[in-house]
Parts: sequence; structure tokens; C-alpha cells
Amino acid sequence: VVECIESDEDEAFFAQTLRLSESSKTGTWLQNERADLYVARANMTDADKMIIYLQGGPGFGAPAPVSGLGLGEKGSWASEALGKGFKRVVLMDQRGTGRSTPITKQTLEKRFPDLFALDGIASVTESDDRSQSTGVGFATVAEQLDRWEAMDPDRAARVGVGIGQAAEYMSNFRADNIVKDAEDVKTALLLPTDDKTTPRPWGAALGQSFGGFCMMAYLSLIPNPPRICLLTGGIAPMLTPAYDAYTRLWDRVKERNLAYYDKYPGDVALVKRIVRRLLEEPALLPSGGKLTARRFLQLGLGLGGSPSAFAAMHSLLASAFLGEDGNGSSGQDEFTRAFLKRIDSEQSFDDHPIYFLMHESIYADGPSNSPTEWAAHRALEDLARTSSEFSLDLTSQLDSDDRPTLFFGEMVFPWMADGDYSELSGFGMRALAQSLACKDDWTPLYNKENMRRALAPGGPCKSAAAVYYDDMYVDFDCSMMVAARGGPLENCKVYVTNEYQHSGLRDDGATIFTKILGMAKGSIRTPS
Repeated sequence: VVECIESDEDEAFFAQTLRLSESSKTGTWLQNERADLYVARANMTDADKMIIYLQGGPGFGAPAPVSGLGLGEKGSWASEALGKGFKRVVLMDQRGTGRSTPITKQTLEKRFPDLFALDGIASVTESDDRSQSTGVGFATVAEQLDRWEAMDPDRAARVGVGIGQAAEYMSNFRADNIVKDAEDVKTALLLPTDDKTTPRPWGAALGQSFGGFCMMAYLSLIPNPPRICLLTGGIAPMLTPAYDAYTRLWDRVKERNLAYYDKYPGDVALVKRIVRRLLEEPALLPSGGKLTARRFLQLGLGLGGSPSAFAAMHSLLASAFLGEDGNGSSGQDEFTRAFLKRIDSEQSFDDHPIYFLMHESIYADGPSNSPTEWAAHRALEDLARTSSEFSLDLTSQLDSDDRPTLFFGEMVFPWMADGDYSELSGFGMRALAQSLACKDDWTPLYNKENMRRALAPGGPCKSAAAVYYDDMYVDFDCSMMVAARGGPLENCKVYVTNEYQHSGLRDDGATIFTKILGMAKGSIRTPS
């Protein structure tokens, strides 16, 4: 919880009272005591002056104040919120992230040891028999279990039970439960009252990217959602099946690639050279993963971010190969260690496996939209068959600068568990990922009528959204269908802009927050 220190009494509380409480307790006891002290001092009976932030992802914790979220004047959307009537900004680590019982391969191994009973015994990958471009290897999960059933039926049975238990557990880490957690956090911050009938909703909520998806779940599933609901780059394509949404996004990704190559035309040949080198022989990364051609192209995830994204990519690529040393020896085919270390630091999937395991489930709105079955991967494979520009095997071999090799976007793929990422690999992680991809009974995330009712004129909620025209992560047309007249968010006021990319809230948060908050309240007339 972030709040402004407005008096000497505030200063004394944070500097002395909370610090003194640390001397007698540790761990959970300490946390509970500090929380009780804070709630008693805040003395809140309603949440009207609080705004909660719903983080993007899924699988990432909320930004840390100061280091990850500026609080100086005009420093961020949070500082702007504190200057516009909100007394407290609540930064909630969504379940499984940050300090909220984080999910990693290590924690899954401890919780579900049977899931990993074949790791190190069964073949983790069969890369010698499969293309390392974009081929699927998950057909072998069932095949390997069948083989082990004959060789070691007890172990195979344990693994089968572990897969089911872990998949059921992970199914609880979606937007429907995240918004219930937000309600529990709010309740914990408020003093109890004798009045059990008067609603006490959040004064406002801000959802960035996947946080916007969570906001739509809030409007759908929670009886008293926040009074003001703000979304940035986060209108979920709830009217578009996952496969179709990803097919549209691949076209967005292509356009962003072409914009990059327009700015750095010399990188067309360099990217092809890197891809050809990796197709011949993947490179071992410091993390223990493998830099394959397909993993390298996942660096494109960053191209839709901040204004410096293109320059950062260009700088990274320039460091790829070892030049001539002082003795005239050429290192033209050898990657620099600095390049490989930077790849590891740029790609954080190992540390945030929820993103890999659960990403496509955010589009699984009930059984009618299940299973997702690696929708992004299927869409790419189909595009590569009909349009050669999406084939890395083909474009990397062409000398023409008119046919660049395209980076990927915000997509996850089954092969990520085939050794490319060490913490996503192994039979247990592969089997869990496949089980979630094939799950055909996901619960609904959205309710159109509840959303319309909450946002109806005179209703309990007001809403505004920033929609980025060139967004590479959330398709513009799919978002606008949801916000169009007759759509579930028809009463959400929409600010359409191509001035920002998906990272607009991070890049110019104060401006965007002021804009959409004013729109929701009616003080800023947009649309005109």
C-alpha cells in the first residue's frame, strides 16, 4: 500500500511504530502484527479513497514503489493518482507472483513431487528426431506415459495422478480468482462495521494489459466492482476465439517487424546470419537452456514495448558475434558471452512459469472457448504453410533484404519445454503444460450482461480505456468490437491513440491516467 506522508504523526508511525514491532516477531507473526497496526491506524470504513492496480502478465508481481514505480511529481500514474483525490494506491501481487506464494518449477517440485517422478529418467526431449525450428513435440507425452506403463506401472500411475493434481491446482491462477483475492485484500484493509448491507467497493481500479482482462472479470463476476474501472491496453478479445485472435496478432507482429527493419535495415542480414548459425547448432546459455533459432526470435516480444525498444534490440544484435582478436583470428561464427548473458536476462520465462503455463488460458472463456490447444503455435504453423514470410527456415536462407526473418510476439509455444528453457523443461513441466493446453472445461471469465449492467448509465460503475492502435499484444480490432455499440463494454469511454505502444502506462503514465480518469468522471470529453 502506497500513501503520502502528510504529517509528523504519519512520519512517526512509519519510521518508529512499525519498526519497533519488528523486534518481537518474525515471519508470518510479524507480517500479521504490522498489518493489524496499519489497519487500525488507517481507520477506514470504506474504500472510496483507494485505487487498486491490476498488473499485466499473467505471472508477474506488481511493481515495487520507487524502484519500479516512480512517486515523484508526474513520475507515474501512481503519483498522479495520489494527487487526484486517492489517498492510497494498493499494489497487489497476484496469486502465484511476487510475495504471494510464487509459482516456480522449484515450488511445483515440492508441492507435486509425483509430477516430476519421470524427470531425469524419461527422455526430456527428442530433439534429435525433430526439427528445432517450430515443431511440436508434445505428442510424445502420452506416448512416453504409455511406454512407462508397461515398464514401471507404479511410477507411471504416480505421474498420471501428479499431472491431474497440478493441472487442477494451476487452474486456480486465473482472472476469476485474482479478482476474488482483490476483494479479500480490500476487506482486510477496512475496519469491520455493523452494516452488512451497504456495499464498500474500491474507489477505483486500474488494469494494465492482462490487468484489464482482470477488470472485465471484476465487472462480470463481482457483485460490487470498483466505482471507476480504468483499462490500458487491456480490453480482452472476449468476442474472438483464441485461434482467430492470434491469427490477427501475427499480422500485427509482422507490421512491427517491418517497422523495426525500416529503422535498422542492416539488421535484416544480421538476424538471418544469427538464425542460420542457430539452426546449424544451438548455443548453450548460462542458465542451462539452449539458444535455438526459435528462442532467439522470441526476443521480438520486446518490440512492442517502450520507445527505446527498437534501439535496445539493435544494441543487443550488434553484440552477437565475436570479432577479430588482436592476433587476427576471426570469431565470426562464435557468439559473444555477453550476448548469451543478455539473452538470458531479456527472457524471464524460467523465473515466471505462470506466463508459459497459463498464458493462453486467459482466452479460455468457458467450455465453448476451450481447449486452447496452443492456439498461437497453430496459427503460426498455418500461416507458414500459406505465406512463406512466416517461415524462419525459408526466409533465413534468402539473401534478399525484402524478405526478412520475422521475430515472434507475445506468444507461448509447446517447444519452450523441449530444452530451450531449462526451468520449463523436463517431462513433468511438459506434461503439465500439455494438460492445461488440452483442458476443455475452463470456467467462464466474463458475463456480458453483468458488464453492461454495471456500466449502464446511472449504474454503479464508470469506465474508460486507453486502446493503442498499433498494439502488438492486444489486437485493436478485437478490442473495439467489445467496446462497440451493443458490445459488453459499450458504455466504456475509449481513448484511441497511436502515440503510444502497449507500454504507454509505463512510458507516460501520469498523462494517460489523467486522461482516462477524467473521461470516466466526465470532466474530459473524449470521445468528442
